[in-house]
Amino acid sequence: MTSEQDERAFRALTRKITRARGLACDSYKDRCLRRRIAVRMRARGVHTFDDYARLLDQDAHEYDLLLDALTINVTKFYRNAETWRALEPWLDGLWKARRGDVRAWSAGCASGEEPYTVAVALAEAARRLGQAARVPRARVDATDIDRASLARTERSPRRPLAELRRIVRVLKHDLTSEPAPAPPYDLIVCRNVVIYFDRPMQERLFSLFADALAPGGVLLLGKVETLFGPARERLVLEEPRERIYRRAGA
Repeated sequence: MTSEQDERAFRALTRKITRARGLACDSYKDRCLRRRIAVRMRARGVHTFDDYARLLDQDAHEYDLLLDALTINVTKFYRNAETWRALEPWLDGLWKARRGDVRAWSAGCASGEEPYTVAVALAEAARRLGQAARVPRARVDATDIDRASLARTERSPRRPLAELRRIVRVLKHDLTSEPAPAPPYDLIVCRNVVIYFDRPMQERLFSLFADALAPGGVLLLGKVETLFGPARERLVLEEPRERIYRRAGA
């Protein structure tokens, strides 16, 4: 197969995936998309994009496995602990300003460790401020496009206490095509997700986050992610090393 034929087969495959599952393949960085599709092709013993497209027609369950490979599902409790330490004074400030009614969004939550880390971090802020009784007033929306990851999130890790599990709401959500679930948010955590998309989609997502934040709200990105585009005029970089941004206005 020539490189031109290979390219046509690849584009046809990505259009097929988009039609079948609504995943905006054209918004992913090309190299990342090819690499992750190749993982599933090797797993199923097929060697061309055409053959893999036929496999998808024959085995609908393969779509679920492919979606799992295409979405980024790497996470753990308190990933990059220094980031969460740097976030503490901001969480304290949000908690005091909202009197416990803090609304957080963990976007691209994978298997759930991150939103539960957010819940624990909010509870710790309440404890530091002597307001532990207000913890049930907080809410963390945990969203992802991958159904398998959401199922793991709903089962939840064993570590969080029952009262913290109750403030986490698990929702299916596609960042590339849907508005924010329930703005305004006081805190948005989306780490190492945006980097996998192309620049136009990255700009759209940054604007989505800026729109979804309440004045004074905080956005936490991954350490290798840099805000750009129109949203840069609306979000102030407060902690360059940890990629903590604040929406101006409070």
